[in-house]
Amino acid sequence: MAAELSSSTLLAVPLAPLAGAIIAGFFGRYVGRRGSHFFTILGVLISFILSAMVLKSVALDGARFNQTIYEWMVIGGLKMEVGFMVDGLTAMMMCVVTFVSLMVHLYTIGYMEDDPGYQRFFSYISLFTFSMLMLVMSNNFLQLFFGWEAVGLVSYLLIGFWFKKPTAIFANMKAFLVNRVGDFGFILGIGLVVAFAGTLNYTEAFAKADELAKMSFPGTDWMLITVACICLFIGAMGKSAQFPLHVWLPDSMEGPTPISALIHAATMVTAGIFMVARMSPLFELSDTALNFVMVIGAITALFMGFLGIIQNDIKRVVAYSTLSQLGYMTVALGASAYSVAVFHLMTHAFFKALLFLAAGSVIIGMHHDQDIRNMGGLRKHMPITWITSLLGSLALIGTPLFAGFYSKDSIIMAVEASQLPGTPFAIFAVVAGVFVTAFYSFRMYFLVFHGEERFHHKPFPGEHDHHHDDHAEDHTPHESPWVVTAPLVLLAVPSVLIGYMTIEPMLFGEFLKDAILVDEARHPAMAHLAGEYHGAVAMAVHGLQTLPFWLALSGVVVAWWFYLKQPAIPAAIGRALAPLVKVLENKYYLDAFNEKVLAAGSRALGTGLWKGGDTAVIDGMIVNGSARAVGALAGLSRLVQTGHLYWYALVMLLGVFGFLTWRLWPHLTGLFGH
Repeated sequence: MAAELSSSTLLAVPLAPLAGAIIAGFFGRYVGRRGSHFFTILGVLISFILSAMVLKSVALDGARFNQTIYEWMVIGGLKMEVGFMVDGLTAMMMCVVTFVSLMVHLYTIGYMEDDPGYQRFFSYISLFTFSMLMLVMSNNFLQLFFGWEAVGLVSYLLIGFWFKKPTAIFANMKAFLVNRVGDFGFILGIGLVVAFAGTLNYTEAFAKADELAKMSFPGTDWMLITVACICLFIGAMGKSAQFPLHVWLPDSMEGPTPISALIHAATMVTAGIFMVARMSPLFELSDTALNFVMVIGAITALFMGFLGIIQNDIKRVVAYSTLSQLGYMTVALGASAYSVAVFHLMTHAFFKALLFLAAGSVIIGMHHDQDIRNMGGLRKHMPITWITSLLGSLALIGTPLFAGFYSKDSIIMAVEASQLPGTPFAIFAVVAGVFVTAFYSFRMYFLVFHGEERFHHKPFPGEHDHHHDDHAEDHTPHESPWVVTAPLVLLAVPSVLIGYMTIEPMLFGEFLKDAILVDEARHPAMAHLAGEYHGAVAMAVHGLQTLPFWLALSGVVVAWWFYLKQPAIPAAIGRALAPLVKVLENKYYLDAFNEKVLAAGSRALGTGLWKGGDTAVIDGMIVNGSARAVGALAGLSRLVQTGHLYWYALVMLLGVFGFLTWRLWPHLTGLFGH
């Protein structure tokens, strides 16, 4: 018999960070900086401990929970409520969110120590943690949408945290608008499911999935389930930054580095991946929707990786890496390997948060210079940051025995077993992406930690540099304080070990069985993986003989040769391929298209509606036109309202005469007719 989970314990998981956010946000001026970080860290720590206890109960004792916590209202037969669904998928997400959030909270003490918005920042990141937990723990579409919009709102506040910086304001507005596009599709998808299933509850909606699969979208011969799933995935495209709704994520690096790790590595951007995995009973019924998911993911995985090659801002390199890895997760979703997608979500959360926080440590050491061309040789100055960055990079490129190897290789194997039309392109994208990932990752690693120390003369001066001749010594990097390096070490451990430890229960055990539904007859990817799996050690040994390993090794060697041994080669290639480099530097001109076509078109449409609709029709014809009509009628009435008694008497007599004539006219015509 499965163990029971306490509703009060589950409720404390999201409410503890919320309490910390309220204390830091509303009472930060009274409790001060120490009080703000103490209460928010305490709240997230409590949440993490409780989440770990829940994970233990779910994994070892088979505990499950799916109940209403609070019923808000009932409209007809539609219940709107707050409720929790806790299974393997939820418990894993709870632990990932709270652990990464806890590391970010600790790191923030050191990173933001001199910032005047210290208390506000802690309030925001705690509020974000609450929002994300409400999203992943929900058992109904209403609460899912609440958490979905809440993380979007808090990310807007965090990206624009430095609100006096124009680029930050532009970035948070861009993120907000692009996510609204995705969210419009998301709410349409939810609306279709709710309208035809008649319920907001996941379990009840999934129970009617077969009925939904037989329905057509009204007025068309399209499958209703296909339209609903594509609309839901459009929401994921915005939140999880899939092509072409990816454009907001690199610009969001304008926010402080801790939120890059929290929002753009481990939590917010993976909300879309989590949502599609949770909706697997619906997506399994539409091969068209799955194929769409796979192709979009493949485009993102490969083409966003190319952009990482030419980036020089350390945070933007990691940001494009995030885009590419999200593409890998999305490809796995399209191949119906949902558990592989969330497995990569989990492993990626640790090593990508590690890389972001390590980048922040480098930025601190470099006195807030983020250009990797100004670095070099930091290995001896920042040994802890160096070794943890190396471990994170090895995990990212899929080195055997590291966390990223188990999840990334599983994705490649799953895609190879797919039978969807988009499979050949997806296979090419994920395999070629291995070389690209290794190349840009170790390009950054070698330029930052090895080679010539360029920070003394700074070939590309940063905006924070002091231009004094005697300041060379001031720019010598130094290791970050322990509140910055301790989270790096704590994140490095799962970046190495978590894949080896969890691949068997997550992919081939019972851990996610009741959370994810796969039709293995039509989508055999997971069955193929199970047949090829012979243990974590055997998989790592076999991985040394596979094409992805040699592609990753080639990427590392080429990056080493290009940037440490023969730096003239990439410069020559850049000159020879100048048109292509220009396309990459302009990010495929998608920003230009959005600004000059979509934004300009929207502005023209808005101007037309304003001048033609609002000004001309509503104001001109309806409001002012009715006023003019009343005025004209009043002018006519004024002609007979003279104020003279004799005029009124004459009008009355004429009126009486006219009335009598009208009434007597039939009799008069009859009389004279005879």
